[in-house]
Amino acid sequence: MNAKIDISSVVLKTERLTLRPWRQTDLDDFYEYASVDGVGQMAGFVPHKNKAVSQEILNHFIENKKTFALEYQGKVIGSLGIEKYREDRFPEFDRQAGREIGYVLSKDYWGKGLMPEAVREVIRYLFEDVGVDFILCAHFLSNRQSARVQEKCGFRHYGFGEYHTRFGTVEPDETNILTRVAWENHEGK
Repeated sequence: MNAKIDISSVVLKTERLTLRPWRQTDLDDFYEYASVDGVGQMAGFVPHKNKAVSQEILNHFIENKKTFALEYQGKVIGSLGIEKYREDRFPEFDRQAGREIGYVLSKDYWGKGLMPEAVREVIRYLFEDVGVDFILCAHFLSNRQSARVQEKCGFRHYGFGEYHTRFGTVEPDETNILTRVAWENHEGK
């Protein structure tokens, strides 16, 4: 079952990042990275055509209280959402609490280890503070960068499927899982 999430008053810190709720003042930073070709497609959405598109999605982030802004040196450079997983696709988890995470990072910051840093902190938050039993995370098979982030953070293969993108394509994907037990064993807890 999907765990309840409300990050509206949650601020997480890592060595280099602050993960916090989105603010209206983040619009320019959001549009700056979300409008770049090659960024959104990795997560199944088209680059934002204008700030009005970014504003609509920013409002959604704020209202739904489940997506962190990733702030680096005073600038928002990405997002990390704690999404509901499809309970109909994974009925075997009916008696366990879980969520699925997804993330996007500005192209200017790829390859610097920032996303694994953010994902590890959200994993800690979900297991220690929220109390979930498992976390799912998927990536398009063509997105090796996202696959590497998940591998580095301890996720393991769970299954293959398809994702219907917002731009009308169907992408083969892989869903990975990290259980609380595996995380605790890995973290030495």
